[in-house]
This record gives sequence, C-alpha cells and structure tokens, in this order.
Amino acid sequence: MDRCRVVGLSSGTSMDAVDVVVADLALEGETVSLRPAGGLGVPYPAELRRALGAVVEEGDCSARLLCMLDTRVGQVFAEAALRAIDEYGGGRADLVASLGQTIYHWIEPGSAGAADRCLGTLQLGSPAWIAEAVGLPVVADLRTRDVAAGGHGAPLAGLFDRYWIAGLVGDRLTDDTPIGVLNLGGIANLTVADGAATIAYDVGPANALLDAACADLDPAGPGYDVDGGLAARGRPDPGLLGELLADPYYAAAPPKSTGKEHFNGAYLRARQSAHPAVTPADLLATLVELTSATIGDAVRRHGLSRVVVSGGGARNPTLLRALRARLSPARLILSDSLGMPGDDKEAYLTALLGFLTWHGLPGNLPSATGAVGPRVLGSITPGAGPPRLPAPGAEPVRALRIDHARPDPGPHAAY
Repeated sequence: MDRCRVVGLSSGTSMDAVDVVVADLALEGETVSLRPAGGLGVPYPAELRRALGAVVEEGDCSARLLCMLDTRVGQVFAEAALRAIDEYGGGRADLVASLGQTIYHWIEPGSAGAADRCLGTLQLGSPAWIAEAVGLPVVADLRTRDVAAGGHGAPLAGLFDRYWIAGLVGDRLTDDTPIGVLNLGGIANLTVADGAATIAYDVGPANALLDAACADLDPAGPGYDVDGGLAARGRPDPGLLGELLADPYYAAAPPKSTGKEHFNGAYLRARQSAHPAVTPADLLATLVELTSATIGDAVRRHGLSRVVVSGGGARNPTLLRALRARLSPARLILSDSLGMPGDDKEAYLTALLGFLTWHGLPGNLPSATGAVGPRVLGSITPGAGPPRLPAPGAEPVRALRIDHARPDPGPHAAY
C-alpha cells in the first residue's frame, strides 16, 4: 500500500487565516486511510484580510485589484505550505491541494418556487505561486467543475462526511439513525449522513455575522467575540431576531449554498438600523441565537440524534451552550473526540479532495451539491518536474478511516 503525503490548504468565509495540514493518505480497496500528521493556522496579513473583506462585501473590484489579490493569496498559501511541510512533513510531501479563498459565489434565485442556482464561483490563490515555491504539483480550483455540472460547488464537505461516518458506524457510532456533521465556520454547513441519501447544505451564518458585528463594534479589536464573552452578557432581542429569521434563505430547500456575499456587515447594519436601542451585548446574543435557532430547526427537520461539530465556532462556549439547548435531546459530539481535529477538518477535507483527484476519483457528492453526477474535481499545476499520476483508483470509495497519529482519545465527548 503506497501512501501519498498531501498538504491541504483552506481558508473559509471567516478569512482570518490559512489553515494548512499534512496528511498521509492511501487507498485500501473501497476505503481511504487518512493519517493526520498535524496542522496550523497562518494568519493573513492585516492589510490583505481587510482588502479581501472589502471586496467580498462590496461584490465588485477592479481587474488590477483582483490580479493583485490572486497573487498575494497564492503567495501566502505557498508560505503556509512550506511551513507545514517543514513542521509536520519532515521536509517532504508528494502533493499540495488548495481550496483557495472564495471571493465570490454567484447564486441566482430560482423563479416560481424553483431552487436557487449557482452559476459560478471564484476562488483566489494562484496555484502557480504555490507550485513554484514548493516544487510540488498542486490540485486547485476544486469547486468549479461541480458548478459546471449543475451543482453549487459547496459544501464539498458532504463527501468527506459521508465517507467518514461510514467508517465510524459499527465502530464508534453503533446505531443506524441519521448522523449530522456540522461545521461552524463563517457559514454553518450541515451534512446529514444517512447512507445513499446523504445530503449537505449551508444552513446559514455561524461566525460571519458575529465577526462582522465585532469588527463594527471594535475596529481595532481581534475581529471576533473572544470565548463568546460579550454575547454571554447579553439577551437576544426578539424584534431583531425575528427580522433576521425572516430571511427567505432559511426556508429554501437544499441543495443550497451561501456566503458573505449575502450574510455580511452591510446586511447586518441594514437590519440593525430598525433596532437602534439594541446594546452590543444583546446584538451578539441575538446573533448567537440566530445561529442556534436555524441549526436547531435543521437538526429537528432531519430527525438527528447526534451531531458531530467542528470549526472555529466549536471553540465558542456561548455558542455551544446555545446549540446544546436548541438541539436537545440530540447530542453534540466534538469531532476531535472521533479522531478529527475540529480546527483542521476543512484543511483535511482539502487534502482528501486533492488525493481523490490525483487518483482519478470523483470528489463531489451530487446529492449534496445538486450536480448531475459525480465528477473528478480541479485542475493540476505541475511542480518542479512533469506530473506522474498514479494509476486511477480501481474501485469507488465508500469509507474514510482516520488512523490516529495521536493516542486514541477514548469515548467521544458529548456536550
């Protein structure tokens, strides 16, 4: 069994840092073995983060600025890859996979009750800069092929979650009820892992509006509510919460996806304007309640009894408490307790997608994205030499096994 050492690079809708991991992967019949070697977050330079945030919120920019951002993001991704290879790869890797930085996700509303359609998606971070710096082939542009096939190109986590849960059922998760896998990034996405009927979609904002509010309240601050401290001191405002919950996105049926093109600072300020008396603490408490309420509705709709949680929002104790109250009697299980570091899951997802592409295997899940069928994703930029791809995978992948690089954490932690 030949293992492939893959560097996975990702930066989500929070746009605070580049998450990078090193993973050793191998095909074992219908199972992918993933051995996490480690990961880290490399913060964006402050001026680059501000420029990216402004372009996303405004939805427009010049060709010159777009070119500059594409180059600079690619350079930051390259720096992150080199650090991870040095720190966690022993100075060696075989492949780099990059999800890039989403800058625009083009969604057109459906007419006469039809589902919304994704007509395009754009990720920055030129893979040529990564390949030139690292000297390895780079698999990038992982969303566009799914969009061209009629899908949303998001959330791509559906395939990872389906394989991962399939590998856990009968091992650590023993009953056969549907399992939810929830990622709390800028946007909350939920996978409902239920055999062949697995679906995944963006529920709505997780940290996106919370971070936007914090940036407005304290422009010189950290850009987020540290440990959920300010939200914990407030109470949800019923009027503002009702207005936020009235957004038609929540009632739309999947497949569906969203981002900061919709849920951004301007969106929040427009709704705040009708509620000027809401205090900062109450505003953040309202946004925590918005996230927990919309996720709770989705969990109940799918009849889930367990929800595996990852992402930056899982480190917000105020948000976790609100989710626990909303989701009860369903249990929250931290992904770390099942062998997958919650902060790094999206980067490990990227590593898996690159590995699948390298082996000629599909990386999308049509039941989640809405694509007309499975597709091999992405484009390959050669490294220092010509790419030497392995023979295509002979069998479809059906499960993902996490081979723990650390001691088994024991029974999963429930909140």
